[in-house]
Amino acid sequence: MYPVGGSMIQSKVSISDEQYMFVNQYKSFGFKNKSSLFRKALELLIAEYKKQQLAKSAQLYAEIYSTDNDLQELTDSALSDWPE
Repeated sequence: MYPVGGSMIQSKVSISDEQYMFVNQYKSFGFKNKSSLFRKALELLIAEYKKQQLAKSAQLYAEIYSTDNDLQELTDSALSDWPE
């Protein structure tokens, strides 16, 4: 379950030496602390993951549409009634 109202939960993670050195440069990247850097990194990762999932879903729908003649006819008939 997720926290309500934007409260923060602490979590211990293990990272490599290279990642540790990167995180310790948080101030030079404009972050006020390590946590804010991690939060931003996770936000970006989540957004990228959702984007990839959406693209995968669109590709699947395109594949289904390309092989379903009934669906193509239904779409074409709906488009023919669409005002220009």
